[in-house]
Amino acid sequence: MDPFDNHTSERANLPRNMIENSMFEEEPDVVDLAKDSSAFPTFPALDPDEVVYEPRSSRLLVRGLGENEMDEDEEDCESSARLLGMSFMNRSSAHRSSSSPYTRQSPPRSCSRPSARTMVVCVLFLVIVASMTMVLYFLPGCTFTRAGCRKPNKTSPLEPVYPLSTNGELFPWTQYRLPRSIHPLSYDLTLNPNLDTLTFTGISVISMSVLHNTKVIVLHSSDLNITKATFKIGDKKASDVTLLEYKPRQQIAVKFSEELKAGQHCVLTLEYSAKLSHTYDGFYNSSYTDKDGQKRVLAATQFEPLSARKAFPCFDEPSFKATFLIRISRKPEYMTLSNMPKAKINQLPSGLMQDEFERTSVNMSTYLVAFIIADFSHLSRNVSDTLVSVYSVPEKTEHTDYALDTGAKLLEFYNEFCEINYPLKKLDLVAIPDFLAGAMENWGLITFRETSLLVGKQSSSLEKQVVASVIAHELAHQWFGNLVTMSWWNDLWLNEGFATYMQYTSLQTVLPQLDIGNLFLSVRFRALDKDALNSSHPVSTEVDSPEEVEEMFDSVSYEKGASILLMLNASLPIEQQFRKGIIQYLKEFSGSNADTNDLWNSLTEVEVSPQHLNVSEMMNSWTSQKGFPLVTVSRKGDQVTLTQEHFLLTADNATHNSSLWTIPVTYVNDSCSLAPECRQVFTLKTKSGSFKVPESVKWLKLNYRHSGFYIVHYGDEGWAALVSALSTNATVLTQDDRASLIHNIFALSRLGRVTFNQVLNLLNYMSNETETSPVLEALLQLNNIYRLLDKRHETKLVARMKSYIMHHFGSLMRKQTWEEEESVSKQELRSALLETACNLNEENCTQQARALFKKYVESNGTLRIPGDLQQVVFNVAAQSDEDWETLLNLYSVVTFDAEKRKMLRGLASTQDARRIVWILKAGLKGDIIQTQELPLVISTVCSGFTGYLFVWDFIQQNWDLLIERFPVGSFAIQSIIKSATSQFSTQAHLDQVKSFFLSLKERGSQMRSVQEALETIRLNQRWMDENLSTLHNWL
Repeated sequence: MDPFDNHTSERANLPRNMIENSMFEEEPDVVDLAKDSSAFPTFPALDPDEVVYEPRSSRLLVRGLGENEMDEDEEDCESSARLLGMSFMNRSSAHRSSSSPYTRQSPPRSCSRPSARTMVVCVLFLVIVASMTMVLYFLPGCTFTRAGCRKPNKTSPLEPVYPLSTNGELFPWTQYRLPRSIHPLSYDLTLNPNLDTLTFTGISVISMSVLHNTKVIVLHSSDLNITKATFKIGDKKASDVTLLEYKPRQQIAVKFSEELKAGQHCVLTLEYSAKLSHTYDGFYNSSYTDKDGQKRVLAATQFEPLSARKAFPCFDEPSFKATFLIRISRKPEYMTLSNMPKAKINQLPSGLMQDEFERTSVNMSTYLVAFIIADFSHLSRNVSDTLVSVYSVPEKTEHTDYALDTGAKLLEFYNEFCEINYPLKKLDLVAIPDFLAGAMENWGLITFRETSLLVGKQSSSLEKQVVASVIAHELAHQWFGNLVTMSWWNDLWLNEGFATYMQYTSLQTVLPQLDIGNLFLSVRFRALDKDALNSSHPVSTEVDSPEEVEEMFDSVSYEKGASILLMLNASLPIEQQFRKGIIQYLKEFSGSNADTNDLWNSLTEVEVSPQHLNVSEMMNSWTSQKGFPLVTVSRKGDQVTLTQEHFLLTADNATHNSSLWTIPVTYVNDSCSLAPECRQVFTLKTKSGSFKVPESVKWLKLNYRHSGFYIVHYGDEGWAALVSALSTNATVLTQDDRASLIHNIFALSRLGRVTFNQVLNLLNYMSNETETSPVLEALLQLNNIYRLLDKRHETKLVARMKSYIMHHFGSLMRKQTWEEEESVSKQELRSALLETACNLNEENCTQQARALFKKYVESNGTLRIPGDLQQVVFNVAAQSDEDWETLLNLYSVVTFDAEKRKMLRGLASTQDARRIVWILKAGLKGDIIQTQELPLVISTVCSGFTGYLFVWDFIQQNWDLLIERFPVGSFAIQSIIKSATSQFSTQAHLDQVKSFFLSLKERGSQMRSVQEALETIRLNQRWMDENLSTLHNWL
């Protein structure tokens, strides 16, 4: 899935579940079975895979008696041991007291030194007490509690912690993840949606295999009213069964009096009804307005990660793969789509039509199932025995040609690259009017936002780049994620990191004219920025709640995952070794699930080079720990010494000192710095390592073309040499390397390793810079500082920063034209330069933008503003009262989605307070502005001076409505929190943000993005405290 719709506290060291429990949860009621075993019925023994107990957030806990007791009993162990020692001492004291011939006397004036014999006896006594305590403490089968030592476990079996189901019975399962006793083989789904009442009914027939003996079947269901449940084993007659439901974990269960035996086959049939979702997950309703102004209703699905259970009862985890046969009823004027081609159409007595689709020819995870009921139109083409189609609302069919051409080319690329042909008969790409994510990789039925799939014939190359990137990402998933699926969400990066890496790799081959390299470099920089925070997480990390699953869809899983794959590919000594390993991985795990170690093992097995790089050993250091290394360079004569440490913006000594990576350090020098053959490699496995270079070498540049996921500090002399080289000749390094230096020195300034004077010294060469990547990175960093100063009301510094930016980039800004431009790279450069110039109210820029907007309006739609200039033109127009109203009217009638979205950003860029309040409310309401666009609206409003405090108030007042529309932990919520808080830099704002999120408790306080927000505010505060005086002096 592509979630991106646009292309620390004192507790920080605690595990997240400990932080959550200690900060936000009340102690639940407890019933101790040891005290009243008659209060509850007896339960069967646990399935072999049940090993984890109910979290502390349960409504009711039933504590059993056993050696692996929960938190309070662990504390009891220590208490009992202490009490035992005290009791022993008290008994000794009492004995002495009763038998002693002496009476108590006043203490002597001085103490005599005890004899050696007395000291030996005392030491021996203490040793005996300690030994007895340790023996008793570690005695097998004995646990110390307030009740003393219980009987061995042979006679007192471990009791699980069972929660209460909705009917008051105890629910027979205690874990977040499902048991492995049962595995689904196939689903027969019959769905009857009613688009008038926005409800649906369904029948789910699940055929299952029993893998080991069990008395329970547990699966998922959420917001479904199950009206009937029947069960049968083998050829026996089906019988009614009673379902138990535990809503906090969205689980249902069937209990049996007799064990199901391993090897048996059984069928569970569930009839149910539900409402179509009004949010963007599960089976949800959507609508659009047709060319006649009529509202048209449709229904679509979005199941990743945890929402298939909202459409049909199922085993909703990635490893429970099965086949699916789907039937959907509809009115005759509608059409339906699903993962497979349509097998037949039946006429129902009600007058409705029922479409039956072929059973899936592959085993699929539930999150990849999809179906749509709509009245779409399409274009199709046969590609390598696969029917490729692009669907949209009828009014936008003319905008589907580019997607069809691009999809066809990319399908052929992936067939060849993976050496495994796409396994289904058809591949549909569908533009959905209401869709929260950028796109979703459902097997055979990929769904998109309209802005991610549809482009007009006159669209700019930059707009086409956006669409091609999303299509490339989703097609990559048909192999990386669908064919081979991560076993659990902790390894989401195997899906998303691979798809992100392959989207850039494929486009560089298939559509090189899109110049995708600049975009890939930029997203790697942003991934480093996020991963530098203490609130980040390892690429592969524990996931134990729905919120944690949602939060895995972030830049660590996507961009960092892609970045470390790029680094690995670049470091392998044999050409095509990476691809060979990937092909082996895909073939070995085709149709099944894999984890991170499976990937590394596949890559290691194809290694044939003499030095035999152990990929698994190297890459585990990049996936099992958060963050990345800072490589510091020092040089004496011909010897270069590299030292690594954890690049961590917020101090964490434990992590800082213990983290080590196996780093394939690449480097070039002044004698050869541009061509790939100039690159040399040194593998740094330990804290420090050395290599030699000729003494004549003037400077070194590490991390050639930023192919590695690390930051480099060159020391004062090293930075001075690089600054001197760039001042003399800016093209002595590749543009990627120049952009890398800019990113690294800003990051080091934030860390406190270089002064801001050094940053500004490096930027002195920018007057001679003309390439896209370095200019974009410098502008992004300077604009971030400009906005921080602006929000801190540093009026004089804001004016000086504006002068600084115009001094260094003004010449390049004035060279930009306002006509059509073919080169994607030049469009990116022009767009960034002119947006900055107009945001800074540079007169020539704002005049040109206003004039172009006036011509556009007067032409009544016949004049087209170049795609890369539309945003700056609409932003400038929105600052005028009259033009803002005009822009709003245009927004309501324009049909081209990319242009419409830029208009919305323009409207949100207004500095008029009343209009800001209006647009925030409109985005939440969802009538004039789609609610799916609210994160974009908030992000845009926060960029301006007027709106960012309005947004913070808006979020606090409307939090409950926000999490109704967007799941807690989702990328949309992450984006909203980051936008609203990332420019705060004062203690007052830090206190406000902390207080608000603490008050939310289970409604969002535990999110990782909250910790990231607090950490970012502290870092902004620190940077301001350390650099304001420098800025005053230098600027």
